[in-house]
Amino acid sequence: MAATPKVVDRLIQALSRLPGIGPKTASRLTYYLLRSGQKETMVLASALAELHQSTVFCSVCCNISDTDPCALCSDESRDRAMICVVEDALDVLAIEKTGRYRGLYHVLHGHISPMDRIGPDELRIGELVKRLEDDAFRELILATNPTLEGDATAIYLARLVARAGLMLTRLALGLPRGGDLEYADRVTLGEALAGRRPM
Repeated sequence: MAATPKVVDRLIQALSRLPGIGPKTASRLTYYLLRSGQKETMVLASALAELHQSTVFCSVCCNISDTDPCALCSDESRDRAMICVVEDALDVLAIEKTGRYRGLYHVLHGHISPMDRIGPDELRIGELVKRLEDDAFRELILATNPTLEGDATAIYLARLVARAGLMLTRLALGLPRGGDLEYADRVTLGEALAGRRPM
């Protein structure tokens, strides 16, 4: 059996450390890059090299950006009385794609998880507290994930920042649009009933 060249093995191992990429997918990607030619490989290598050199954390919302402050924080047309708190930068993209939210954001870069030894000090909570010293904010939307860790983070934040004049809200949970009730799990259906609203 022919041995795999060390450089090929090295790339397979590096790719397989990425989330959602197992050894088989890493091997397919590596051999695709080998077949595609040097030009395409160099474009990828250049993009990877530039990734950390050209990105910064926004000093206002802690989102990943290529400017400081980021484009969202600099946009004067956004509602500056609302902050939506999310766990990750990808959550900002997901909410922006809806086209339904025009306020500001704050990215925590994770959630409280004692099992993983991630406490409040490992997150961007201090920056959020400092932002909320401005009394102009009237609503804080806690858009952490609907997991035990996300719920714990939301509860911690709600207790930490509660003050008169600041409305604390949480994203609604429940049934996906287009789904059938008979296929919904018990917890999801229960949350949908609890979160019902007037027609």
